[in-house]
Amino acid sequence: MRIFLTIVSYLFHPIFIPVGGAVAYFLITPKHTPIELQAGNILPIFILTVIIPIITYLILKNIGVVNSIFMPTTSERKYPIVIHIVLLLMILYKVIPNNYIIELYFYFVGLIGASFTCLLLLFFNIKASLHLVGVGGLLMYLIGLSVHFEMNIIIGISIFICITGVVASSRLYLKAHTKPEIAIGLFIGILSQLMTLHYWL
Repeated sequence: MRIFLTIVSYLFHPIFIPVGGAVAYFLITPKHTPIELQAGNILPIFILTVIIPIITYLILKNIGVVNSIFMPTTSERKYPIVIHIVLLLMILYKVIPNNYIIELYFYFVGLIGASFTCLLLLFFNIKASLHLVGVGGLLMYLIGLSVHFEMNIIIGISIFICITGVVASSRLYLKAHTKPEIAIGLFIGILSQLMTLHYWL
């Protein structure tokens, strides 16, 4: 069980959430999206939110700023979250405007809002679960896409609700977070996307 839940924690690590939302959009949208347009968005997002954070993590670990990829303490989380916000802003201002897609634009606005909220909470020594911020935000985004495009993806949403539950269980089982930290993370993730919905629905 421990091995399975550890794998779940890695598979649904927060760094995969931005590119996961971009891939979900192109899978769900009924709009005609050429391969060039998809690659022009997904590839830069993947580089900026997965490759660069991994390299940054290795540098931060080497200089002793962080000790684990899951960043268990509040002090370890500040620099990575600031870097994450900067990278998301780069996507918002440099990547998406090249092939402007309103649904993706506000998805990233929500991600920035959630990340900034988590950063602010750290100064009050409150450690929200970034895993739940990520999966909660992506879940709300999937619901928004379903409503926006008037598509029945209830099976996909149901599966992702189950995944959200498994991710929450994994963080509790591995003693990475307390129940309040899990709840706070899920609330931030869902609310951050919910607040952007009226701009693109």
